[in-house]
This record gives sequence, C-alpha cells and structure tokens, in this order.
Amino acid sequence: MTKNTGAQGRTEQQKQNPSVLDNFLPLVLDVGVPLGSYYLFKDALGMSTFAALAWSSVVPAVRTVWALVKERKANGLAGLILAVNLVSLLLTFVSGDPRLMLAKDGVVSSTVGIGILLSVRMGKPMMTAGLKPFLVKADAAKEAAWTRLTSGAAARSAEFLRKERAYSVVWGLALLTECVARVVGAYTVPVDTMVWLGTVFVVGAIGIGMLVGGGLAIEPMQEMLKAETESGAEVGEAGATAPAAA
Repeated sequence: MTKNTGAQGRTEQQKQNPSVLDNFLPLVLDVGVPLGSYYLFKDALGMSTFAALAWSSVVPAVRTVWALVKERKANGLAGLILAVNLVSLLLTFVSGDPRLMLAKDGVVSSTVGIGILLSVRMGKPMMTAGLKPFLVKADAAKEAAWTRLTSGAAARSAEFLRKERAYSVVWGLALLTECVARVVGAYTVPVDTMVWLGTVFVVGAIGIGMLVGGGLAIEPMQEMLKAETESGAEVGEAGATAPAAA
C-alpha cells in the first residue's frame, strides 16, 4: 500500500515538474530521429537516397498514425517531417540535370517553412515545441506561468501569444528565404560553387532564425515569463499567509 502510494506520488511529481528530457522528447522523436537516421542510413550504411528516406520515414509515420488513432489529433511535427520525406522520395526520381538536383534540395526548406507558417495560421505555432522547454527549463513555477500566459488567464497573455507566433513566423520566413536563395543560386552560380554554398545558405537561415527570433520573441517572452512566475509566487504566499493571520 505504502509502496504504491510512493510510486503514484513520484509519477504525479514527474508530471508537475518534467525533466528537460521529458520536454525535449517529442522534438527528438519527431525531428531528431528521422533526420539522424537518414544520414546514418545514407552515409554510414551506404544506402541509396531513396532507401534512406524510406526507412527514416518509419518513425514519423508511426507517430502520425498513433496520434490520429490514439489521441485523435494530428501530430504537427511528425506529420510535417513525413510530408517532407514523401516529397523528397518523389523528387529522387528527378535526375540528369545537376542544377535541378541542387534546386530540389530547397523543397525541404520550403515545405518546412510553409508548414510552420500554416501552423501559426491555425493557432498552433510549430516552433513552440522547441521554444517552451528552452524557456521553462523544467521549472514547475515557470510551467504554471507559461500555462497562465498561453491560456489567456494572465494580464500579458495577448502580448505573450503574439511573441510566440512571431517566433514561428521568423523561422518560417527564414526557411522560405533559404529555399528561394538556393533555387536562384542553382541556376545562376557555377555548380561546383553551389555544392558548398547550399550549406552556407542553410547555416545562414538557422543563424537568422536564432538571431532575429531571439531578439524579437525569446527575450521579451523570458521577461514576461519571469514577471508572471514572480506574480504567481506572490499570490501563493499571500494565500498561505491569510489563513495563518485568521
């Protein structure tokens, strides 16, 4: 009896104060595993591009179907990665023109960028999956403050939600810009140059997303989250003091 109660207590505590791994696990499963397995199959195991894409699509496919059947909702990140892989699978049949092969790599960025922007339009910004763990840092008080801010219960909820959407918009636009630059470069820059320049475009897009997104959204959100956390702590202390005074 005592052991069961202790186990249940630990389980409830883990739910209320999840670890960093718990917060990042969905992001790792939906994005990290498919991308990592693709390069493992292709570069380390020597599989063809088609086979590597097919095998790396297994996890996002299972995650997408599981979310639809079990949770009755769409898994945005897993579904997006699956869609990107399917588009890439179709494009592997396009060959012969080296410039076209370079340009088609931009389809991945454009698909992800469009998916992120659509998620903002639907009211569920996709980049929040990676943003929330970074800001909350597995802190129960910050987790509660985040919930109040995103649910509309806090005074600065509207401003907080605007910054949350802005962060995803920045990343969506950065990836779309990278796609346009890659396609233009594929047909205007020498092929040998474009082979390494494509990587520069990707790194540049990531840098822009981090720099602009950090200044435009992350820093203001950190301040609002800190203020809301302190406000919640003060309310809790006042509630605990009132019965004692009575």
